[in-house]
Amino acid sequence: MVIFPHPDDEAFGAAGSVAKFRAEGVPVTYLCGTLGQMGRNMGNPTFANRESLPEIRKKELKRACATLDMELKMLGYRDKTIEFEDKQEVADHLRSLLEEIEPSLVITHYPGYAVHPDHNSLGAAAVQAVEDMDPDKRPKVWAQAFSNDHELKLGPPHIENDVHDYFDKKLQTILSHDSQVAGMFGWFKNMDDLDDQVKKEMIENYSTERFYLWNFDDNKQN
Repeated sequence: MVIFPHPDDEAFGAAGSVAKFRAEGVPVTYLCGTLGQMGRNMGNPTFANRESLPEIRKKELKRACATLDMELKMLGYRDKTIEFEDKQEVADHLRSLLEEIEPSLVITHYPGYAVHPDHNSLGAAAVQAVEDMDPDKRPKVWAQAFSNDHELKLGPPHIENDVHDYFDKKLQTILSHDSQVAGMFGWFKNMDDLDDQVKKEMIENYSTERFYLWNFDDNKQN
């Protein structure tokens, strides 16, 4: 199970790992917190506005999940407001889905080291949801961190997934989010036009997905 707050979080953060799991026949469900309706990117050239963006991002999210052959459940929270939700209520919501689906693994953001308040808040609720479960039924938790100081504070990640074999699938998933990619990450749409060395470096940068294994025994990473 993947628990992230925004459409496209799954694409950049874990698409290669999801593609690998699906190739191995492992079912994956994405619990997406919001529709990213407060995002600043509206396509390039612009094709969305504040009113149309939520529906556009929902369609992009569905396309991305179809690309990964991953089940999607939308949690219905509002973008940029998860930090103001009651953490225990969100955790209870997530726990009900965890107990229904019974995943063996949860991938989420590492609270405090994932930059965006939505990332940190939903990650904290996801960890709390797993902690609240019967210890014998808890899935493992892989937590993703990418703040500038995360390795200084947490040490090196415990899991480094080489997803070179799934880069094309990851790229296709990223490109599903056209309203967002066309702005900040426009180079993904022009891969064939890149200098070979630049292209190689970009593939290398996005072909390892890193995670920390959460340790509930001492309430911090193992």
